[in-house]
Amino acid sequence: MNLTRAALAALPLAAVALTVPLVAPAPVFAAESVSVELMEMGNTGAKGNATLTPMANGDLKIAIKSTGMTPNSPHAQHLHGSAAGMDFHCPTMRDDKNGNGYISVEEGLPMYGDIFVSLTTSGDTTKASGLAVDRFPTADAQGNLSYERTIPAAQLPAGTIEHIKDLHIVQHGIDANKNGKYDLEALGESTFAKSLGVPNIPEEATDVATCGMVSGAAAGSVPAGGVNTGDGSSLQQSGPDPALIYSVGGAAVLGTLGVAFYRRRKAAQA
Repeated sequence: MNLTRAALAALPLAAVALTVPLVAPAPVFAAESVSVELMEMGNTGAKGNATLTPMANGDLKIAIKSTGMTPNSPHAQHLHGSAAGMDFHCPTMRDDKNGNGYISVEEGLPMYGDIFVSLTTSGDTTKASGLAVDRFPTADAQGNLSYERTIPAAQLPAGTIEHIKDLHIVQHGIDANKNGKYDLEALGESTFAKSLGVPNIPEEATDVATCGMVSGAAAGSVPAGGVNTGDGSSLQQSGPDPALIYSVGGAAVLGTLGVAFYRRRKAAQA
């Protein structure tokens, strides 16, 4: 069953209690654009490129073009990383712990770090909008995705421009069985959603499609324990539990998504 935009639109407030404090930076001099090559994560068939352009007034212009995305489907995308000196980077297939050929949220998050900026098409850009799929770009019928937005300085977390080379882009949403939609038949239900107590959400909708680092950014080792939600600091134990990161409010909104998905399945079977 196709998980449509209408079903995904139930997610906008998934992490509403987790908003990163924003501090409007002082105006800075414009810097040259930096490039990001968006690499296929596993067997997704997706790839792309992006440019990040700091503006003279402290704004940040982002342009992304991707191909091989799930057609006619919205794709969550974010800047990840840290402005606090932590060393995060794109995952590799060594991080595919279950060996299914794809990178899940649970597998990727300790590598690429917490959401720094949600690359929505409009409105809020904090991690509170990390699952606001109704405000993320939708790929066309051929799987091409185009995105361009200038985010005002006042909406950027402190240190974004200064640490732009420490950040990277992650896009979500894959089509594992190449049938042109998100469904349960390919990879089953999302283990991320299930960890929040919400069954029957396709794993395809949440898995990582592409990831890309700013050209020239160091891709060293991840801090022991990965990321601590909100500040990028390291943890004493193993990496973070994504369910814990999105537990406040996330379960309720994902529950709404589950109901919408179930209803649409029933309607299609009628």
